[in-house]
Amino acid sequence: MIDIKLQHYALLALAAAALFGVSTPLAKLLLGELPPVALAGLLYLGSGLGLLTVRLLRRAGAGPPVALEAPLTRRDLPWLLGAVAAGGVIAPVLLLWGLRGADAAAASLLLNLEGVLTTLLAAVLFREAVGGRIWAASLLMAAGGALLSWQPGAGGWSTQSLAIAGACMFWGLDNNLTRKVSAGDPMTLAMIKGLAAGSINLALAFGMGLALPPAGVLAAALLLGFVAYGVSLVLFIHALRHLGSARATAHFMTAPFIGAGVAVLGLGEPLTGLFVLALLLMAAATWLVLSEQHAHVHVHEAEAHNHRHVHDAHHQHDHAGDEGPAPHAHWHRHAPLTHAHPHLPDLHHRHRH
Repeated sequence: MIDIKLQHYALLALAAAALFGVSTPLAKLLLGELPPVALAGLLYLGSGLGLLTVRLLRRAGAGPPVALEAPLTRRDLPWLLGAVAAGGVIAPVLLLWGLRGADAAAASLLLNLEGVLTTLLAAVLFREAVGGRIWAASLLMAAGGALLSWQPGAGGWSTQSLAIAGACMFWGLDNNLTRKVSAGDPMTLAMIKGLAAGSINLALAFGMGLALPPAGVLAAALLLGFVAYGVSLVLFIHALRHLGSARATAHFMTAPFIGAGVAVLGLGEPLTGLFVLALLLMAAATWLVLSEQHAHVHVHEAEAHNHRHVHDAHHQHDHAGDEGPAPHAHWHRHAPLTHAHPHLPDLHHRHRH
């Protein structure tokens, strides 16, 4: 049975996956006009510039008001810089270097490692509670992705293949580092990551002799980046905040299936038996994560932090009177608390098991 109240933030991760997944066949169309490193730079830059534009418009009073979120602090900078370096710089460079000499099918297979490596890093390095259902779901998703991208004659573990696997590891690290700052404003986080990664990747592209593409191609790449990378990442960070790295990534691994479905329905690509089998694996993996039940007596240690919240059982604190109506964000303290209830590894449930 699925606990919708507990799992409703999973919808954000699935929506993020849908936006990113739809971008894959659309980006494929743009690859005829741009080399991969240039397209990656423009997609990231479109993400950052688009979110910056939205932020400025909302602050100027155009559109819905800015949601009150906790600002970034100096304590967040090491995690944020690490996420930008790992996911926005090192991983794309490794991927592009690996793609130069790797078989395309083998590369696609290897990219399915990202979700499993995210889960492994979450469990081993970041001490996130990862149960058997989440491991099983991650492996099912990876198997489904492998089926989607499988072609006879795929290459083995060459140096280039190892570079692509390394890119997946750094993207997995990026997911976990971003989780560490997910209490902050998701739009600000996604905007910074987009602007930084886009600028660095475009600098690499220009260093390789890139000339600016036609205006129509440029606009299409930037717009696609805003929706598929920018809005998608904002939703994914919201999911990270409430679900943790392993579970949010397990849901996000539906992106290849969504992209393949768009290619079948919208671009006329053939519907194969492998796609149907992969879709069944994806559905089984999603059900495993959504139907997870996790409840036990746990201890909340005393802590103080700042994030957007409502006054639930975990937020019974004093106010100065100027915080505004909930949901709101302000610095607050948590007294020690021991209780039992169904929960996921959100900001307040990152305890030992």
